[in-house]
Order: sequence, then structure tokens, then C-alpha cells
Amino acid sequence: MLILSIALLLIAAFIGVFYKFLTADGDFTLLSKGHVKRVEIEDKVIWITGASRGIGEILAKQLASLGAKLIISARNEAELECVKKQLAGKHAPDEVMILPLDLTSGEDKLREAVQQAESLFSGAGVDYLIHNAAFERPKTTALDVTEQSLKATFDVNVLGPISLTRLLAPYMLKRGRGHFVVMSSAAGKTPAPGQAVYSASKFAVNGYFHSLRSELYRKGIKVTVVCPGPIKTSSTPEASTSSTKLPAERRVSSERCAELTTIAASHGLKEAWISYQPVLAVMYLVQYVPTIGFWLMDKVGARRVEAAAKQGDTYSLALLFGKKKE
Repeated sequence: MLILSIALLLIAAFIGVFYKFLTADGDFTLLSKGHVKRVEIEDKVIWITGASRGIGEILAKQLASLGAKLIISARNEAELECVKKQLAGKHAPDEVMILPLDLTSGEDKLREAVQQAESLFSGAGVDYLIHNAAFERPKTTALDVTEQSLKATFDVNVLGPISLTRLLAPYMLKRGRGHFVVMSSAAGKTPAPGQAVYSASKFAVNGYFHSLRSELYRKGIKVTVVCPGPIKTSSTPEASTSSTKLPAERRVSSERCAELTTIAASHGLKEAWISYQPVLAVMYLVQYVPTIGFWLMDKVGARRVEAAAKQGDTYSLALLFGKKKE
């Protein structure tokens, strides 16, 4: 009788965990944290790039409501002004600082931006830099990417954030504290058929920032890499961390993505995954059982590119099934 009771408890526990996995919108470590640690956000100086729209705009709104001191950046100053007017919180909107920024403008301009950001709020310095700006083109095959698109993607997604980090990090090191939050992508953890260059840029970002954290962690520098899957956003493709919205695809809302990002950062998580199924499952497979994960992606690769060309669902389980290779 005891053995039967234990067996039933184990079965019930397994069913509970499996159901939670099926309905999850983030990895288990992230979801276990529950809520934002407000003490880690309130009165902190947080600099957000790509803050004029999409997830960056939502992050600005949520962080302002938590009492953060915000510096918001993007290329379009007029759009930043519109965002500022919508913010509300302990230091918003009046104390929100607008700092126009083009990540492709070169190191001299980026250095000027860093110096200006450090001088704001009575020279308090930047506590968090959220790398949110990103560039993404519509899905295409790996061989069809143009040199111009390749360069534009890496300039914004890789070279810009790395240069900005290199210039800001010395200030953080002098204070003995600082936190880089990197909006990467599920495409930076798994193969992304139809998004080869975008995926490559996110793999590069992940590699750089995880290495940076390992080098500087004992000196007070934290790094949180956030990897969202498909996200609902009204942003244009080049300003979004995920692909253009398609009605058939189930996507995590921008608000929920921003909330989970703030939870991950405030708890000092090293990496966080944000997505519904099946993308979340694929990320687990590639991370822990790569042979199966890569086999799965090989099965859907060509079909995913075809689905994208027809404006279909590029995240559907139906991609696993189709005509056999002739």
C-alpha cells in the first residue's frame, strides 16, 4: 500500500511538472523567481538602448513604474520624446534623460555618449545598461543574405553593443559594480533556419557577454543574457528582438517579456529563456541533448524557410511533418 501511494505521488508530481512545462513562458529557473526584486531597481540608473519602441519602450515604462532613474536611447529623438511623455514613476517623466544614440556611429561617438550618460543624475554613473537595440531582416535562406544585410546586422547586433560595453565597463569597474543586460534571442541558442545571419549575430553576442561576465564577475560586474523566442511587438523588424508578427504564431506579449527580463536582471540570473512551446522545448533539447535538438532542426529547416516565404507559421509543430526528400 505504501509503495502504491508513493508511486501515485510520483506520477502526480510528474504530471504537474510536465503540465507546468507545457504551459511555461520561460525557463524553470526564471519562473521560480516569481517577482521583481524592487530594491535592485529603485533609484538605480538604468540606460536602455532601442527604447523608442517595442520591448525597449515597454521596459522603460515598467522600470519607470518601479522607481528607476532612466536614460533612454535610440536613433529617433522625437520617438524618445513620445516615450518619455508616457512614463510614470518616482523619477518619471520629468527626470527621464533622453540620449540619442546610433550604435553604428563609430567609437568616438559612442565614447561621447558614454561620457554623457555617466555625467547624468549628478554624476551617479550607470548601474544597468540594457542592450535592447537590434537589427533583423525578414527570414531568408543562409545563402541569399546580401553583404549589405550581413554588415548591417553585425554592426548593430554585435559590434555596437560590444563597443558600448568596452567603453562603459571601466567606469563600472572603478565603482566596483555594474550590470549589463543583453536582449539576445532564442536564435542565439538554437539553429534558426531562415535567420542564419541574425542567429550568428546572437550567438556572437552570447559568447562575448558570457565570457565578459566570467572575466569580471569577481570585480562586481554582472551580466544577464536574455533569450526571447517569438514575441508580440508592434516594432519594425530591425528594432525587434524577434521576427515580424504573424497572426498564426503564438507569441509571448511584449509586456510579459519585459517583466520576465526585469525579474531575471533583478535576481542576477546569468541567462534567461522567454518563450512558449515549442521553441522552449527546442532550446532545452539543443542545450541538454544536442544530437536530438540538431536532428529536429534539420527536419524542419527547409520547411521553415518555405513557411516564412508564404507568411505562414514558422514555429508550428506541423513543420515536423511533410513530404519526404525526393
